[in-house]
Amino acid sequence: MNSFIETISIKEGMAPMLDLHCERLNRTRAEVFGLSDRIELGEHITLADGPGTIKCRVVYGETIESVSYSPYTMRPVGSLMAVRHDDITYRHKSTDRTHLARLTELRGGCDDIIIIRRGLVTDTSICNVALFDGTRWLTPSKPLLQGVRRASLLADGLISECDITTDELCNFEKIALFNGMIEFGELVLDIGCIDTSGL
Repeated sequence: MNSFIETISIKEGMAPMLDLHCERLNRTRAEVFGLSDRIELGEHITLADGPGTIKCRVVYGETIESVSYSPYTMRPVGSLMAVRHDDITYRHKSTDRTHLARLTELRGGCDDIIIIRRGLVTDTSICNVALFDGTRWLTPSKPLLQGVRRASLLADGLISECDITTDELCNFEKIALFNGMIEFGELVLDIGCIDTSGL
């Protein structure tokens, strides 16, 4: 059986979304392995206080398998190729990214992909997204992965859920990419960065 991952951002000795990572880890263990005991990530990681952002990668199954740390630098993204896959699933953040890797190979000259499932916008290969319509930031209501930062943004009322079809993309001005390592607003692109020619 595959292992699973939590990727935790540590800045200045703090991991602000650690509780959300714990919730997702234990929910995954319950759904995949049927386990009811709880793992507290704070007991397994070190909140190093240093310059820049540290990427803490926790690999787990029924128990914690490994914890590693590395400096984090955001990969630049300036363009997205829209690709379609109606049956792809990535409900749990797994070490097996085979299907996502195969789709990413279809990006052509773009930096990354944005995945369309059954006519609806979902995620990029590594990020949740939100789109700006001039007034509100809307995030797809059926993402591939329920990201921790997405959950935090929804709880704070900074984004709202909505089904977004490919035909509706032209109604938006911008798209924001975010995940556990990339903060909301840190990576925002004009909507014209999305190439839908292959759909």
